[in-house]
Amino acid sequence: MTAIEPATEPWGPAPDGLDLPHWEGLVEGELRLQRCNACRAWIWGPQAICGSCHGFDIGWEKVEPAGTVYSWHRSWYPYMDEYAGRLPYVTVLVELPGADGRRVLGLLVDDIDEDPRIGDEVVGAIELDEGARWPLVRWCRVRAGSEGETR
Repeated sequence: MTAIEPATEPWGPAPDGLDLPHWEGLVEGELRLQRCNACRAWIWGPQAICGSCHGFDIGWEKVEPAGTVYSWHRSWYPYMDEYAGRLPYVTVLVELPGADGRRVLGLLVDDIDEDPRIGDEVVGAIELDEGARWPLVRWCRVRAGSEGETR
């Protein structure tokens, strides 16, 4: 693997470049996760070898940014300067049925005064913060009984 230029944000590709296709997918408006081409197992976080079959033929596939809240946390501390203006903020761990239940982290950006619930349906939107190089997936809850609408 070739080392890549360090990210200017506290997020972005790792120096070894292993997760670069994920970040490039976000730039192109897609959520991409690794998938083994041999056994078809989904892989997240990025790995050089498949944990299921131990194969090295690993690709990247587009995944629908939709799932359910597996866990969440409300924080009042700005762990990154970029979060100082967002206090408090809610981080969610989202389980993706389109990737065999793999889980990804992100910020919940709808009404955070209402606590999320485990199992809440969420949809992700890929957003680029002002001045940032790499976009992030931000999550909003889906209204009950309103297919495709968010709170």
